[in-house]
Amino acid sequence: MKQAIKCVIGLKQDSIKDLVERRKRDFKSMGKKKDSDIFKELCFCLLTANYTAEGGIRIQKKIGDGFLMFSEKQLAKELKALGHRFPNVRASYIVEARKHLDGLTETIGSMSPMDLREWLVANVKGLGYKESSHFMRNIGLEDVAIVDLHIVDFLVNYGVVDRPKTMTPKRYLEIEEKLRKIGFAAEMSLSELDLYMWYCETGKILK
Repeated sequence: MKQAIKCVIGLKQDSIKDLVERRKRDFKSMGKKKDSDIFKELCFCLLTANYTAEGGIRIQKKIGDGFLMFSEKQLAKELKALGHRFPNVRASYIVEARKHLDGLTETIGSMSPMDLREWLVANVKGLGYKESSHFMRNIGLEDVAIVDLHIVDFLVNYGVVDRPKTMTPKRYLEIEEKLRKIGFAAEMSLSELDLYMWYCETGKILK
């Protein structure tokens, strides 16, 4: 774990620090927006499951308010035309999630981060721990970890964890706790730590 901590501290002293800080400000500002904007960010996170962040960003920009108003059939058609791997399933998830649109910011503000994540997993079809954490990070909540393949690769490469055969909720929380210890030692929130680790593995800072 010491080498992993040394790596992220080194990155924090690099030129990408300014980019990370800008992205953190973007996340904080997103958390202050209205229900419809927060919902579109939720749709982005539904799209990225078993897909790519780059693809999700591209589709989010193209569809925009269509997430709020397209029929399931129309949305599936648009997703297919834009190259999403699972257009029909993702369209159904997004349309079903609209029942949470009104009052979404109030719901988010009424719970602790851990309770909110459990609520998202239980109530928004298509969101597991990873996708729920991704959504929460993107709206400015910093105390949850996005345990995706890149983060697992980073931790495995530095000997922090063994590669899990399956990502159960229990295993997810165990890995999150490891990340929390690294973040504490590096004086970073889990949100900030994720950006540096993701950059280490991909050379990119996305969202």
